[in-house]
Order: sequence, then C-alpha cells, then structure tokens
Amino acid sequence: MKYRHLSRSSAHRQALLRNLVTSLVKNEAIHTTWPKAKEAQRLAEKLITLAKRDNETARRKAQGILFVRGSIYLYPHPPPQNDSPMLNLT
Repeated sequence: MKYRHLSRSSAHRQALLRNLVTSLVKNEAIHTTWPKAKEAQRLAEKLITLAKRDNETARRKAQGILFVRGSIYLYPHPPPQNDSPMLNLT
C-alpha cells in the first residue's frame, strides 16, 4: 500500500496523523498542509467506518486511533423523540 512518508520516521508519522485526527474530531476543523491533510483523511475515514459499526470491538479500535480516551463521542446519538410538530401525524 502506498502512502506519503511526510519526511518522518514511522513512529513520528503515526503520532502526527493520530494527533491530526484527534484534533479534527475534537475541534471539527484543522489547519495543516495538503499532504498531511490527505493522509489524515484516510485515517479519519477509517475512524468513521469503525464508528458506523457501533460494537465493542470497533469502539476499542477507534479509541486506539485517538489520543484522548473516552472524552470524544463518536457514535450515533439516539434518534430524536416525537417532540417535533413535523413528526406528529395525529
């Protein structure tokens, strides 16, 4: 599999990308260079795929990607209740 090396060692590159993805999830936006953003996008998409599965194994894998443990809610919220007038059909 090809990927951008970003002129860093393997451990440094993984730490950089995990930091970028953690910041992206936490702040919903990041400012970085185009190559770093494209590599972080690949990791973020994997994180989103894990969040869609919504099981314990996927949660643990997702928490392994993020640096902040347990404080970021990635999984879908429960569906809204029928409080909205648009949803009441009676």
